[in-house]
Amino acid sequence: MTTAARPSVDRMLPALLLLLTVFGPISMDLYLPALPALTAELSAATSVAQLTVTACLVGLAAGQLIAGPVSDRYGRRGILLVGIVAYVLTSMLCAISPTIELLVAARFVQGLAGGVGIVIAQAAGRDAFSGGELIRFYARLTVVGGFAAIVGPLLGGLLNTIIDWRGLFVFLAMIGAAILSIVLVRFGETLPAEARTTGGMGRTVSYYRTLLRDRVFVGAVLNQGLMYAALFAYLSGATFVLQDIYGLSPLGYALAFGANSAGFMVFGHLAGRFSERGHVHAALAIGVGTAAVGALGLLAAGIVPMPLWVVLASLFALAAGVSISSPPAATLALVGYPQIAGTASSLLGMVRFGFGGVAAPLVGVAGAMSILPLGVVTIVATLLAAIALLPVASARGRTVPESSPLPTSSTALPH
Repeated sequence: MTTAARPSVDRMLPALLLLLTVFGPISMDLYLPALPALTAELSAATSVAQLTVTACLVGLAAGQLIAGPVSDRYGRRGILLVGIVAYVLTSMLCAISPTIELLVAARFVQGLAGGVGIVIAQAAGRDAFSGGELIRFYARLTVVGGFAAIVGPLLGGLLNTIIDWRGLFVFLAMIGAAILSIVLVRFGETLPAEARTTGGMGRTVSYYRTLLRDRVFVGAVLNQGLMYAALFAYLSGATFVLQDIYGLSPLGYALAFGANSAGFMVFGHLAGRFSERGHVHAALAIGVGTAAVGALGLLAAGIVPMPLWVVLASLFALAAGVSISSPPAATLALVGYPQIAGTASSLLGMVRFGFGGVAAPLVGVAGAMSILPLGVVTIVATLLAAIALLPVASARGRTVPESSPLPTSSTALPH
């Protein structure tokens, strides 16, 4: 079997791929401080206005599912350029939307376009890196995601003091345009033509079957979907818990949110370093265990009143646990599939955002004055995430090779 050589890596490629990952978090978070004003201006019900968040989340999941297989067949650069251009245009459409219905539709398409950047970042990283470099790269993706989670709401709140919600979407379009200019100049194709997949939809379906027959891949992806369900439940419910129940001021909430996001970054980095030394499975187990401790604390606070520090510590542990699990789980899921890294990445991203989108609304079923739903959702999610690790643990033979050949035909796909 002939193999394709790895493409030479531009020294700016890691930074550029990390930059692409901000599409999702920034799109989700930047305009949230202006959501009440948006609701009032468009004369929308609060529940309908919140669909602008849900639509973007669903779009992010669907965009990854589409872009991954397309990039495996046609290359990374072309689909990335299309995605960024669509992101810029739909951000401007959001800014000029006269009705809430059009805004919801535009947010869905904006999410589709943003999902392209996320999946290409993961897949191109798999194209360019292997071994310890690959683990470090996925750890950095986690760190950047945490950084974007910090910057998004804080930057949005700051900008909202001088521009309205429409101006925030213009700002998102400007970010997209800046990234587009960088990609045009510095992003070379990372998937050689001879390493691309062939065939139509039937071949893509066969690739999905291959992935879904792999117990390690399925276990790692389900683990991440469930861990991100706990994370999105935290993101959805923490503001009500800390401000409405414990009476934190907006500044106090911002500080607590920032501390947890900083912890997300730090522990994601440490998990990457730990995994890089050959402790991939151990790092994954530690992450799930840490998140479960945090979820247990939230459940206890929902049953018996607890002091604020217990809730803050529980939220911190939950966020840290998710970040610890992310680099090793992504590595285990994608390392065996260099030739269909886009397709594999798309499933991973779709499950993360899809499970998160289902879990987020559940924390409000008992109203804004109860922690119990948040505790129940997070403890169930983390326990199921632990169960999902069983097939991963039973196949500890899967390692992170220093190099992985790029097969030139689908017959070389692992089964």
